[in-house]
Amino acid sequence: MERDLLSERMALRDCEAEPGPEADAAPSDARVSVAAACPSASAAGPRWVPVDRNGREAAADPGARPSEPSHARHVALIMDGNGRWAEARGLPRLEGHRQGVEALRAVVRAAPSLGVRYLTLYAFSTENWSRPLDEVAGLMDLLRRYLMSEADELMRERVRIRFIGDRSPLASDIVERMDFLERLTSQNSRLTVAMAVNYGARAELTAAVRRVAEAVASGRLAPDAVSEDHLSAALDTAELPDPDLVLRTSGEQRLSNFLLWQAAYAELMFTPEPWPDFTPELFARALNRFASRERRFGGLAQGLEARVPARARSESA
Repeated sequence: MERDLLSERMALRDCEAEPGPEADAAPSDARVSVAAACPSASAAGPRWVPVDRNGREAAADPGARPSEPSHARHVALIMDGNGRWAEARGLPRLEGHRQGVEALRAVVRAAPSLGVRYLTLYAFSTENWSRPLDEVAGLMDLLRRYLMSEADELMRERVRIRFIGDRSPLASDIVERMDFLERLTSQNSRLTVAMAVNYGARAELTAAVRRVAEAVASGRLAPDAVSEDHLSAALDTAELPDPDLVLRTSGEQRLSNFLLWQAAYAELMFTPEPWPDFTPELFARALNRFASRERRFGGLAQGLEARVPARARSESA
C-alpha cells in the first residue's frame, strides 16, 4: 500500500510494552507463533500509533519533552574494516567479509540483552558498486547465502528484519528472499534489524523529497503545510525511530552517506577495531560509554535550565 504523506508519521508497534525479562531468553523452538512473539497482538492486527521523531508515542501535550532512556534503543552500525582485516592477515578480502558475517550474528544475538530494540546495519552502499567486479560479485553471493541461511536464526531469536535501500539493481532471487524474510519475521518483536542494501542517504533523501513534491503537485498537501514529519514519513526508515547511536568500526571517522537525516541528533562513536574483531563485549562497552553521555537535543544540560532566566531562554530559542 502506498504510504499516505498527508497523514502523521505512523509506526508499527508489534507490542505496546517494552519486552519483559522473558523476552531476553530466546525460545528454543524456531517455529514462533504470532502470539508467542507478541502476546499483546490482537485478532484485529497490529496497532498503528502516531510517534515523535524518536519513535515514541506522541505526547498528549505537544510541548512536553519525552524522558530519554539512558540506554541506546536504536543503534546504527557502519561495519567497516572487513577487507583491511583480511589483507593484514594475507587473506582474500572476501574472507574478511565472511568473518564479518559471523561478527554480525554475534552482535544481533547479544543486542536485546543489552537493551537495544533496533539495529540498522550498513551492509552495502550505493558507492560499493564501484569496487572491483569480482569483489562485488562475491559480496552479492555472500548476501545471497546469508539471506538463504538466516530464517531459522531470525525466528529463534525473534528478530524482525526489514531492508532499506533501492532493490531495483539487485538480482531477482535476492529481492524475492528479502521479501520472504520480511513477511516471515513481520510479527517478531524482540529486536528489529534494518539492513541497508544498495543504500545511500542522499538517494534516499532525493526520493523522499520527490514523494513530498508529488503530494504538493497533486494538491494533496499544501506547500506551507510541509513539515519535517512529512519528509521523515517518506524515508525508507519511516517505521523506525531515529538512531540514538551511530557506531563505526575500524577507526574511520565519517558517516559515508549513511542515515544523514536520521542521525541529526545521534551520538557518534568510532572504534579502532575492524568489524570482524568487533565482539559483543566491545558492543557492551560502547553502549556503556553511550549511557555516560548527556543528550541535550540543542537544549541545556539537566539542572542548568532552571538557573537560566525565562526571558534569556526565550531569546536564545
